[in-house]
Amino acid sequence: MIDTRLLRQAFGQFATGVTIITTRDGEGRPVGVTASSFNTVSLSPPLVLWSLDRRALSFESFAKARHFAVHVLAAHQRSLSDRFAQASTDKFASLTLEEGFGGVPVIAGVETIFECQTKHLYDGGDHLILVGQVLRLSLPAASPAPLLFCRGRYASIAAEPGAA
Repeated sequence: MIDTRLLRQAFGQFATGVTIITTRDGEGRPVGVTASSFNTVSLSPPLVLWSLDRRALSFESFAKARHFAVHVLAAHQRSLSDRFAQASTDKFASLTLEEGFGGVPVIAGVETIFECQTKHLYDGGDHLILVGQVLRLSLPAASPAPLLFCRGRYASIAAEPGAA
């Protein structure tokens, strides 16, 4: 049996980007969560995946969602990540929202966004794995530094020695 504390520590050695995933609940209210489990799957068809803890308050909304949006956060958007990482019903307060594909809330000011249709749901133990087909995307002309997470905290990319 693997010690879960050590397993979590080992998982934390892998640096990830930070995203906010949004959808709407059964009553049409916006729902969102910070996730570092986002990953690419396929170029053809264009597929992405992410996973959600089964204990999350938003679990039912995402498990039933036909569409979701993945917002890839830039380094300067740490406060947005913190806001959506907390269990709160007021995550969208004072944010400017646009309507994305399938009616999902899209957060204005986030430059890289994948608007997806849910294609597959897979059992992932204590998590649900959601696979979405990318229907529309937004990409900035110049890529800002990404918001990263590693070893239980936010991280940044270090410049390579000798790089200008």
